Amino acid sequence: MRKWNAILSAAILVLFLIHAVLGGFQLMGILPGGNRALSAMAYLMVGLIVVHGILGVKLTIDTCRACKRAGVSYFKDNKLFWTRRISGFAVFVLIFAHVILFLGRDSGGVYRLRFFGGLELATQLLLVFAVAVHVITNVKPVLIAFGIKSLKEYALDILFVLSVLLVFMGVAFLVYYFRWNYF
Repeated sequence: MRKWNAILSAAILVLFLIHAVLGGFQLMGILPGGNRALSAMAYLMVGLIVVHGILGVKLTIDTCRACKRAGVSYFKDNKLFWTRRISGFAVFVLIFAHVILFLGRDSGGVYRLRFFGGLELATQLLLVFAVAVHVITNVKPVLIAFGIKSLKEYALDILFVLSVLLVFMGVAFLVYYFRWNYF
């Protein structure tokens, strides 16, 4: 089950990166909004995230049951495990807010932007932060699941690319906020 979850994670990450880059360009006004292919990809990604979340909950329950049977949980020693689970839950909740925020169509099916104020900006920046924590803390287990034992040769490249993309996403939300409120 962990291998399937790793494959699912990799697929979600690829879809997320495509969605983030194209969506960021849309938020900045470089690409036009209302792209049906991007919308379909986003719905696919949400479906995969739901399955990933269900598998994560099942694996977490299995771990809690094993701790209960053993009589000890070693919470302090398992902070990374709980960071992964809590950040995943935060991502799940904030993705729901993201979908609600950017799901705007009028009665004719034409895409319409909704108000994007300070609270909306804060939720989207929290989403970027939660995704950063969740992805960065889960890089090692996903690489191990794919049989990549040495993280050293990939770690800096992965962190650099993720950092650049996460900054891009944060900047795109800021640009969108300023475009909506001041221009």
